[in-house]
Amino acid sequence: MGPRDAQLLAVLLILGLCALVGGEKPSACQCSRLSPQKRTDCGFSGITSDQCFDKGCCFDSSVAGVPWCFEPLPKQESEQCVMEVTDRKDCGYPGISPEECASRNCCFSNLIFEVPWCFYPKSVEDCHY
Repeated sequence: MGPRDAQLLAVLLILGLCALVGGEKPSACQCSRLSPQKRTDCGFSGITSDQCFDKGCCFDSSVAGVPWCFEPLPKQESEQCVMEVTDRKDCGYPGISPEECASRNCCFSNLIFEVPWCFYPKSVEDCHY
């Protein structure tokens, strides 16, 4: 195997790994907890559920007039913490640390400003595909 073959093999391995990461099927909570009106299109007209899931997106054809293949909610450490930011119920105070929040058995995410960073978890019983 020459240097050119090794470079080609490295490129193929990287592309394969990227495809695997990008195609991870989202969790039921990442899909079912997003209100239909807030869906961001992730597919094309006529996309199948398998094609949609292969892209790492959610699929739900039960609501007309909204995208059926759509971007999931962001992944969280726990399924109980996956929810729209408008659903967050404050469990702390401004400036609470992740450790203090965890000691209250609550969820912590500081990625979005002006919403509670420490918030109560939700039951995963309501999550479904």
